[in-house]
Amino acid sequence: MKRIDCFLPFVDDAQVAVTAANLGTECEVSGIFYLDASGFRSTAAVREMAEKATAPTMIYTKTTDLSFGRLALERFLSIAEDTGAAMVYSDHFKETDGVRSFAPVIDCQQGSLRDDFDFGSVMIYRTSCLKEAVSRMDAEYAFAGLYDLRLKVSQKGSLVHINEYLYYEIETDTRLSGEKLFDYVDPRNRAVQVEMEKACTKHLQDIGGYLEPEFRKVSFDEGDFEYEASVVIPCKNRVRTIGDALSSALSQKTSFKYNVIVVDDNSDDGTVDIIKSYLSDPKLVYIAQNKSYHAIGGNWNAAIHHPKCGRFALQLDSDDVYSDENTVQKFVDAFHEQNCGMVVGTYRMTDFNMQTLPPGIIDHREWTPENGRNNALRINGLGAPRGFYVPLLRTFNFPTTKYGEDYAVGLRISREYQIGRIFDVMYNCRRWDDNSDAALDIERVNANNLYKDRIRTWELQARIRMNAKKQKKD
Repeated sequence: MKRIDCFLPFVDDAQVAVTAANLGTECEVSGIFYLDASGFRSTAAVREMAEKATAPTMIYTKTTDLSFGRLALERFLSIAEDTGAAMVYSDHFKETDGVRSFAPVIDCQQGSLRDDFDFGSVMIYRTSCLKEAVSRMDAEYAFAGLYDLRLKVSQKGSLVHINEYLYYEIETDTRLSGEKLFDYVDPRNRAVQVEMEKACTKHLQDIGGYLEPEFRKVSFDEGDFEYEASVVIPCKNRVRTIGDALSSALSQKTSFKYNVIVVDDNSDDGTVDIIKSYLSDPKLVYIAQNKSYHAIGGNWNAAIHHPKCGRFALQLDSDDVYSDENTVQKFVDAFHEQNCGMVVGTYRMTDFNMQTLPPGIIDHREWTPENGRNNALRINGLGAPRGFYVPLLRTFNFPTTKYGEDYAVGLRISREYQIGRIFDVMYNCRRWDDNSDAALDIERVNANNLYKDRIRTWELQARIRMNAKKQKKD
């Protein structure tokens, strides 16, 4: 008979409906322990789990009812035993308003450092690994205890994904993917983010991936550029918004010569006609892509390697508009004032009609000169709008993808160079039904997250090797 301990949260003495009867037919429950949900993710709660656990330890993170498929817990424990995993988790089913759907999750890898990585709500730890990890906890967190636990456990053992649907949970967050996209930078969650950053930074130090705040200097006299700056607008089928974006970009006031490069990727909805109506402005450079695959990354590469590209390439998505006519000037000034290879601004979330949407202003305050490039491995984006020093960018280039291309380049630049910040609102980011990430299905969300985790893995491995080489040299 296999044994297991279960730790579950409760709210106002309401216990989650999980009983020994539905935990398994060949699994003996050593104990079911309820912890106050308000502190369930704290270090104190994790310590309590480690003290009480005497068998494989199941942690359930929701306060809604949970049930398992037949012999599911036996399957969890068998896979854990066969693989020697430190922790196992699985795909599952979600029930929303009485409708049941598949909820697959993704493999955890070295770069899966997001504190919102979706393991599902059931995680089963090898108790010896749980206790060993807790013995190394030297910080007391109110919010980051469970995150700290899985980071420390991953340093000693594997986190194994069972791609089988083993349990059923009730889903209470019914928002679309686009509505959840910016939760991690919501200013209301600032206290949580501070703790998560501290836990992740300690993890990077433990595994040799932490970078000290030491940066290579940038010389801004490389190359022969006719234009000091270029606003780059990649687009495809944006007939409703491209005119607003072009008007915003072409009306900038600067003390230097700049242009606007619009890269159209085979639009067939009238977008090209609108672009051509602006060609009377000599500042506009129009690139029409051929029929091969480009995606956003490939469109950016076409712009930055164009002979009329400026010394600095500044982002403007085809949905959006700059906040005023001084944005380009502010970008270039920031490069020189902060001596950086990339600059990230601040934006305001709005609807299609430019009315502010929650959470309002997104300023990525978690990016600091001291620790921003380490924290960048934890968060799922670097902020916007972005500006790049083109001679440097041409040595790295964008991956030919339509998701995560800017994040990949930003991580690579931050490995060696400072990323500057502007905390003024630089543009209005419009959220509307035609945004590419407005309402993604679970498979696309998973594919996007898997790719960004892979980007983080590659970058983390490069940093670990760079540190090892430096240490050997010293």
